[in-house]
Amino acid sequence: MNGKQKEKEVHGKLTFKVLQDNLLSFTEGNAVRFKYKENNTFYGFAFTKKRNKNPLVTVTAYDQLRYFKNKDTYVYKNKTADEIVQMLANDFLLNIGILEQTGYKIASRSESNKTLFDISQTAIDLTTQNTNEMFVLYDDFGKICLKNIERMKVGLVIDEETGENFDYSSSIDNDTYNQIKLTYDNKKTGKREVYIAKDTSHINEWGVLQYYDKIDENVNGRAKVDALLKLYNQKTRKLQIKNAIGDIRVRGGSLIIVKMDLGDVKLQNFMLVEKAKHTFKNNEHFMDLTLRGGEFTA
Repeated sequence: MNGKQKEKEVHGKLTFKVLQDNLLSFTEGNAVRFKYKENNTFYGFAFTKKRNKNPLVTVTAYDQLRYFKNKDTYVYKNKTADEIVQMLANDFLLNIGILEQTGYKIASRSESNKTLFDISQTAIDLTTQNTNEMFVLYDDFGKICLKNIERMKVGLVIDEETGENFDYSSSIDNDTYNQIKLTYDNKKTGKREVYIAKDTSHINEWGVLQYYDKIDENVNGRAKVDALLKLYNQKTRKLQIKNAIGDIRVRGGSLIIVKMDLGDVKLQNFMLVEKAKHTFKNNEHFMDLTLRGGEFTA
């Protein structure tokens, strides 16, 4: 079962094999529930069935966020990210769980021919950029939820003993900026207002890595450049853990503690689970995790 994934595939995914006989009859669209040791683990819908002359049928099921691949056009004003997620879920007849209030109201936005995920993720990203608060969108056993990342911490420690193998990288190539520049064309004064925040120590170390964007009159430019610098002024670290002992509490969006000596850094931090793949076989449960972090310090 895959957890929340990047690159637009944010829905949970469950693949399994089942013996097709006269007692079992199901078709695409049917609900699929998976429990592990009596714990609710996955709720979704069958999307694909595959088989050959072997009587075993391979089934792929997705949770509700699969329907966030639908495209539509929306124009909205003065809505928070949680209100946008609620609007999209209501329009597409999806069940809603806990939607935490995100606080930041987006003044106005037009989204044309975009996936529901892109629309909601843009709202979440704008919230993060303006407040430095991160939120996670996920499906919790048949209910779409939106939670502050601080509420996604799991009491799990990954170290050299609990993971069979790992791949680690650190980079300033993507999503690292040490200078933020925002501009606003003031129609009343006819002048362009410029907001800049920078970290000279990291500029001396890495060179200038600039993030540039235009803002409108409803945005607090000074607050936003400071929030963006705090968010992006750091290396991005990625860590892949292979065959760790499984824990069904871990999903995409979870925060787990990592204690590992990776050479250039000794991690003892919370890291974000970007992607989780759980494998259940012969009463065994293992998981592969893609982690990232830097800002998540214990």
